[in-house]
Amino acid sequence: MPTPEIIAHRGASGECPENSLAAFARALELGADGIELDVHLTSDGSLMVHHDAVPREAPVAALQGVPIHQLTRDALRPFRAFGEPIPALSDVLALVGDQLVVYCELKGIGTAPPACALLSQGGSRAAVHSFDHRMVGESRRIAPALPRGVLEASYHIDPTSSLAAVDGRDLWQHLDLIDQALVDAVHARSGRVIAWTVNTAADMLRLAALGVDGLCTNHVALARTTLGR
Repeated sequence: MPTPEIIAHRGASGECPENSLAAFARALELGADGIELDVHLTSDGSLMVHHDAVPREAPVAALQGVPIHQLTRDALRPFRAFGEPIPALSDVLALVGDQLVVYCELKGIGTAPPACALLSQGGSRAAVHSFDHRMVGESRRIAPALPRGVLEASYHIDPTSSLAAVDGRDLWQHLDLIDQALVDAVHARSGRVIAWTVNTAADMLRLAALGVDGLCTNHVALARTTLGR
């Protein structure tokens, strides 16, 4: 049975606060092949790693509900996400180096140009993906050598159509919408299927048997044990 890549969803988020330096460090310790993270752009042009557009834990009531794109990097320093500081993408890249692949989900408006520039620099193994396929298309124009992927939560009649539209490599498909026909179709165009978010041993084995190329999971240790790693 093929052994899929194990990708730590927002870091080792089953053990540590998601999208934190602690979660990414733990993913390294556990032997993940890659980490998945989300980025938003501050008003002064810094890429910050956080899932939602609005930070969870504001330091004062006046800043509650203010989105990241309206804040500077310095203004974000006292914010917390599940008790942890919000890291910059540059901090994460410095932490992991080339030890694993950084899969960067483009979340906020305007993130494609600075993310592609930073991820294309030497010393990192990286790829980008997004639910907003326009940003993936923009990444193709900006950094054609950077691998691209599209996020999907629907099963297209032609499951490769969104990949073809951006000349992408990775189809990030919801685990419940993956079958043999989809995997075969993506592989036929030399693409890869990454399943999200896979948190049970039964799903890990089922998807590995179908030949998926990556499992995005909160539970890296479980994935390694289940896959015999």
